[in-house]
Amino acid sequence: MTDPKNPFESMMAQAQEMAKAFNPALESFAPKGFENLWPTMPKEVMEMGFGKGLNKDGLDAKTRLLLTLAGLTMLGAQSDTQIRMTVRHALEAGATKDEIAETIAQMAVFAGIPSMTRAMEFAREVLDKDEEDKT
Repeated sequence: MTDPKNPFESMMAQAQEMAKAFNPALESFAPKGFENLWPTMPKEVMEMGFGKGLNKDGLDAKTRLLLTLAGLTMLGAQSDTQIRMTVRHALEAGATKDEIAETIAQMAVFAGIPSMTRAMEFAREVLDKDEEDKT
């Protein structure tokens, strides 16, 4: 093996070269910045689409999002974008920072401490930014 790169690294390098060919401004593109293009849905829209609209006695948006956060943590916290977006939406749906932290912390028992720690790091990015925005 003369090429020390793994296939994923080679594929990413090819994709970056192709993106630069399409638009030179994409040379400095960061996937994490893509998250800012997705707006946070208002609580009422989340309730209509994911909760009370289908079953008036069903789970509210906040509970659904905390369950989603638990599930993403259980998967090993591999989906950093999805975790950050879920935390943003949970805050919008009325979840407190303590409820978000507790949801993730509880998953340490089921998913392990590394998954819990990783998910908490992603959540902290959102929670810290939210704190900065309020000041």
